[in-house]
Amino acid sequence: MTNNTKIEQIFQMVKEQDVRYIRLQFTDLFGTIKNVEIPVSQLSKALDNKMMFDGSSIEGFVRIEESDMYLYPDLDTFVIFPWTAEKGKVARFICDIYHPDGTPFEGDPRNNLKRMLKEMQQLGFTDFNVGPEPEFFLFKLDEKGEPTLELNDHGGYFDLAPTDLGENCRRDIVLELEEMGFDIEASHHEVAPGQHEIDFKYQNALKACDDIQTFKLVVKTIARKHGLHATFMPKPLFGVNGSGMHCNLSLFKNGENVFYDPNGTLEISDVARQFIAGVLKHVPNFTAITNPTVNSYKRLVPGYEAPCYVAWSAKNRSPLIRIPASRGLSTRVEVRSVDPSANPYLAMAVQLAAGLDGIKNNLTPPEPVNRNIYVMTKEERMESGIMDLPANMAEALENLKSDEVIIHALGSHLFEHFVEAKQIEWDLFRTQVHPWEREQYLSLY
Repeated sequence: MTNNTKIEQIFQMVKEQDVRYIRLQFTDLFGTIKNVEIPVSQLSKALDNKMMFDGSSIEGFVRIEESDMYLYPDLDTFVIFPWTAEKGKVARFICDIYHPDGTPFEGDPRNNLKRMLKEMQQLGFTDFNVGPEPEFFLFKLDEKGEPTLELNDHGGYFDLAPTDLGENCRRDIVLELEEMGFDIEASHHEVAPGQHEIDFKYQNALKACDDIQTFKLVVKTIARKHGLHATFMPKPLFGVNGSGMHCNLSLFKNGENVFYDPNGTLEISDVARQFIAGVLKHVPNFTAITNPTVNSYKRLVPGYEAPCYVAWSAKNRSPLIRIPASRGLSTRVEVRSVDPSANPYLAMAVQLAAGLDGIKNNLTPPEPVNRNIYVMTKEERMESGIMDLPANMAEALENLKSDEVIIHALGSHLFEHFVEAKQIEWDLFRTQVHPWEREQYLSLY
């Protein structure tokens, strides 16, 4: 379908469904959705890539003297929000960001992922497919509409109502997502009270990242309609499981999954093994990107099913990488350390770069670990060559700064701005006096 035909269809849908406003959405360095909202009268201008915004107002973008940026809507991302019907509907495009001279902006995470996908294609692969599994908590709102720490239910894994009081909210979220074109594979209560997971079908990486961003927006919007606050914070509560965003990854060549080999050990190909080896090699160095908050490292601790050890297996869920049982087109590598606070475009770019480095250099992964790593001693882990992930953000940032493959996957602009911002964040946390310290020391000393 030509762009002109797509544009004609968009104008027709806008007219038929009484769309009054258009949101031009993009994602900043930290994964936050930003948008410029325009009346529908400005749609033609937007589709001519003539909508400008001030890039210096977005943290991590540009300095004030180079602030003019243009939003280029991706026509394939046009969708009408189903919940905005009261006074005319709202539709949205996801946009790429360009300089006034028509070149892609290096600080745009979505453009950066496109750059990495082109590098993948130069190696002969046609698609990098991602099936994300984002988890979230639902908390009650107080009378002022502010989030509390009171959970909306006391359910557990796969529980149903009446224990799972989030079920109606979750069902409404799924219905809204399906109306927007999502292919939902599963929706269930997770292990912790108040914790939920909705899985959608794998897509090419760019579409998957767009879907993750749309998903977060829908979840938060519908939760609020139920008097709840949805959070993708990795570890909002001490003593219960945190929220992850497992990423199921596969490489395709002309419609064929190159990770599948019916004659290979475990029915996975040499390419899959090389990809696994690349991810295992680089994961301690890209953890700053896939687990980008101070809070992320409160999840990556033993005892709560979060993978904090660098290993792989087809049989158990304690290693960082698992090979799920499905084969054929569904053969995939599940990276379990990623959390939902990550900027998805950056997270997929670094995982892809790590895997491609394994393929380019014909790396061999260590032997799979088929026993429970959580019950192994540190000595046993060291004997098996199992490394730990970084213990905190400071360690993760130091690792990131040492890895040229991952720095290349981000590009210098994103890398430098990310490290600068996160070092400030770590220093603010490190120098703060926390309630735990006062509880422990104020009376004692």
